[in-house]
Amino acid sequence: MKTILLAGGQSKRVKPTADKCFVSICGKTLIEWQLSALKNAGFDQVVIVGNKFNLEKLTQLRVEGMAIEVVEQTELQAGMKGAMDAAKDAVIDEEEIMVVSSNDVVEDSLWENVKRKTDNEKDITGFFVGYKVTRYFPGGYLKMGKSGFVSTIVEKPGEGHEPSDLVNLVIHVHRDVKALYKALDEVVPPTPDPFLLRSSSIPSSSFEGQVQGEKISSPDDLYERALQQLFDEQKKYSVLEYDGFWQAVKYPWHLLRLMEFYLEKLERSISDKAQIAPTAVINGKVVIKEGVRVFDHSVINGPAYIGKNSIVGNFALVRGSSLGEKCVAGSYTEIARSLLQNEVFTHKNYIGDSIIGSNVSFGSGTVTGNLRLDEGDISVMVSGEKVDSRRNKLGLITGDNIRAGINTSFMPGVKIGSNCMIGAELNIAQDIEENSYVKGSGSQLDIRQNQKEIGRRG
Repeated sequence: MKTILLAGGQSKRVKPTADKCFVSICGKTLIEWQLSALKNAGFDQVVIVGNKFNLEKLTQLRVEGMAIEVVEQTELQAGMKGAMDAAKDAVIDEEEIMVVSSNDVVEDSLWENVKRKTDNEKDITGFFVGYKVTRYFPGGYLKMGKSGFVSTIVEKPGEGHEPSDLVNLVIHVHRDVKALYKALDEVVPPTPDPFLLRSSSIPSSSFEGQVQGEKISSPDDLYERALQQLFDEQKKYSVLEYDGFWQAVKYPWHLLRLMEFYLEKLERSISDKAQIAPTAVINGKVVIKEGVRVFDHSVINGPAYIGKNSIVGNFALVRGSSLGEKCVAGSYTEIARSLLQNEVFTHKNYIGDSIIGSNVSFGSGTVTGNLRLDEGDISVMVSGEKVDSRRNKLGLITGDNIRAGINTSFMPGVKIGSNCMIGAELNIAQDIEENSYVKGSGSQLDIRQNQKEIGRRG
């Protein structure tokens, strides 16, 4: 059976973090973690659907014992249907396929249960994984018919109107591939005319949105509408219920929860090619890769991951964090519960509950605030709107190629775009767009376009 791994999203909501598929966590990119989990469960044939922005990186992926084919989704606005169309030639002759999101992370045990159900239950058209929830989740819910099979997927029904307690995860097994693609080929793109939408013969339960009390479709729900056609044709789709770990990466702070998940999977390992000072303290599940230098009187409290050729300086403290390659946790720095990519340089800094890109340098005394004075949940600006992170601890979120001067303070939930220069002794309480040069006094900021090239220190 081939797996279609959806990796064609543009990661707009996770900005300024780079493509979420290639965020490195504990030494592997997110998509590498996903591929490894699939391979370990016995799914060793994968068609990855990418886009023009990440196609080159996707074609470089290698997993021993796994056959990987990469295709490009050109119709990005068509959502999952566009991805399925891109994969059609690679899977149309298969007896069965599985469709999986590249950024929905679940426990390994679920993949094993999916493989077991796939192998053992041959009298159904397919099945979906339904995540069992105890409170409202703004996603698609699986509604069951009288026959015990899925009758529709109800998108964002609103709290109190849920048809079940099962949220639709993008882990779909299809055994009638030709019927699926027939439905995808026949689905009609939505029209912008509300009158035509109200007169449509397509079941309203497959639509998202409202026009005078009646549901309408959105441009990216064509895949779900094709599924509705299969349900109406009495195709038998059952549900595999799941209530374990699940995290979909919709916003950058979701990466912190993934980091916690992968850190817990670590087993203590210290490379014999690392240099550990005799007075350094290393507690718990800590991975230290080759070329790492840990200096006197530093402390690493697990779970923690220290990437190749990184440095933990004198009296530094690293805890509950993942550091990429060639990072420096400089003397007297504390890095707590934070995800650092490659070549991040610190010296006498506090980095807490933060997500830091690659090639980022913090001047001495610069800190990230991660807790509001009232200890309430921290909101983050996303596409011009405040979004509740549902975290009471959240620090700085950055892109790549950033320099911050000495004694600057970043307030909780602030985002800094890539290629920015941030001056000294500033109080940054607002997001800074990419390619900015920021100077000023205190919270009075003078923001201009950055004209300086930011090189690499590593």
